[in-house]
Order: sequence, then structure tokens, then C-alpha cells
Amino acid sequence: MAKATKKQALGRGLSALLQDPSNDIKSIRDKNADKVIGSIIELNITAIELNPFQPRTKFNTESLHELASSIKELGIIQPITVRKTGFNKYQLVSGERRLRASKLIDLETIPSYIRIANDQEMLEMALVENIQRQDLDAIEIALSYQRLIEDIKLTQEQMSARVGKKRSTISNYLRLLKLDPIIQTGMRDGFISMGHGRAIINIENKKEQLDIYEKILSQKLSVRQTEQLVKGYKETKIISAPPSEDIPNYIKIGVTAISEYFGHKINVKVSKKGSGKITIPFHSEEDFNRILKLVKSAK
Repeated sequence: MAKATKKQALGRGLSALLQDPSNDIKSIRDKNADKVIGSIIELNITAIELNPFQPRTKFNTESLHELASSIKELGIIQPITVRKTGFNKYQLVSGERRLRASKLIDLETIPSYIRIANDQEMLEMALVENIQRQDLDAIEIALSYQRLIEDIKLTQEQMSARVGKKRSTISNYLRLLKLDPIIQTGMRDGFISMGHGRAIINIENKKEQLDIYEKILSQKLSVRQTEQLVKGYKETKIISAPPSEDIPNYIKIGVTAISEYFGHKINVKVSKKGSGKITIPFHSEEDFNRILKLVKSAK
């Protein structure tokens, strides 16, 4: 019982320090900083502003309500992290879901781990902490890596050490930012996976990227099928009918349309009598089944 009383008294003592304007702590060198910085204290939620460096932009409403219900029943198990920005003013470093969920059930205070950091340190902490999360989409992670490079001036080797990821993994995420913005949005909204995006990025031309993206959506292509489709684009580069004076213009125009539809360069042979043969290549069983599906859907 004595231990509990001592802990409560300590909590009141820390709260008193934070509420006293004459003891406004702005750096680790200030008086009483060692008593506050690194401590977990119940802070008034209204004194905490959201993190402007937060790379995460989407919060699932249903998931937040589930978390709010859990907090209502069990309390907050893991404190949020904040930095002190002024007298009775704090800025969130990590734990935005917990803070938002707490607001949903009208909590007045929230357990908070207090730190002091400048803007650059704040940004780095927020980015690194969020990269570790499992529920960020691939584009959010890629944007976080990009900000660590541009704003914090980290190299990919330094990032690898900070976030515990292989350099090749970081490079794969960063390459996704070369995708057309429409495709990036499709990834964020869950229409295609990161695997689809990694396949599409092998095509530099944005228009061709969008053509492939539309085919993925309309034909419900798997990642493997997308890889085969991209392979066909790369092999042909520019899909067109073979230049030949013997092939009439109507065939050249038609072959271009057929080639674009099937995602492969279509070969045409025409006899002097006007009859001919169309050859549609395929690269694998999956690619053949993809073409077969296109033929059936055209009936």
C-alpha cells in the first residue's frame, strides 16, 4: 500500500512540475528535465497536437472504433510518445491511432512518454516508427523512405541500419514512386498489390503503365500474369504491325489493335490473293490461359 501511495505522490509531483510556468522545461539541460523527460505521465488530450510529420494518411474507421472499445474495457496498455513544444503543449511522435481512439470515447487524459526533440529528430522518429508498422500500404512506406532521404539526408545504407531492412528492400519500395500517380493510388486503395506494382515499374512509359494497369483491373490478372504481360511489352517495346509493303494498310491498322488487346506483338502473313495467317505468341501456360480468357470474353 505504501508503494502505491508513493507512486501516486510521484505522479502528482511530475504533474505539478508540468503545470508550473516557472518550471517550463524546453531542453534536457533545464532544471528538473531529468525528472520529466523519459517519464510516463497522464497528459490532458487537449494539450496534444497531431504530428505534422505523420507519413500515414489513412485510418480505418472500423478499426479505430474496435480499438476505442478495447481501450474503454482495458485501458491504454502502451503509452503514446510526445515531445514537449512549450508550456503545457505537446506534439505527438507516435501512437496516433491510440490518441484518435481515446478521443472517440471522450477520454480526458492519456498516458504519455515525454521526449524533447527538434523538428528533424521528430520527423526521423515518426518516419522510422511508422515504417515498422504492419498496416502501412506500400506507397506510404515508399514515401517515408523518400522523406528520410530528402529531409533527413540519410543514405540507403544508413536507412537500412535504422529501420532494420535490407538495402534491396528499400530500393524496391522507392522504385514504386516511379509508377504513374493513378497506379500509386490504385495500390493505396487495394486494387492492385505491391507485386503488381513491382511488375509494372519495369515499363518506363507512363501510358504503357496505365494500359497494363487497366488490363490488370479489367481481366483480374494475377501478379504472375502481369509479369508475363510486362514481358511481352518489353520484348516488343512499341507494338505495331511489321513494316512491309506487301501488307495492306487495313491489316496494319487491325494488327496494331489486336496486338494491344492481347498484349503481344502479333505476326501476320498475307498471300497475293489476300488470304493470310495471324500468329499470336504466348510465353507460358499462364500467358496462354490469359489469352484464352480474352478470346472467350470477346464472344
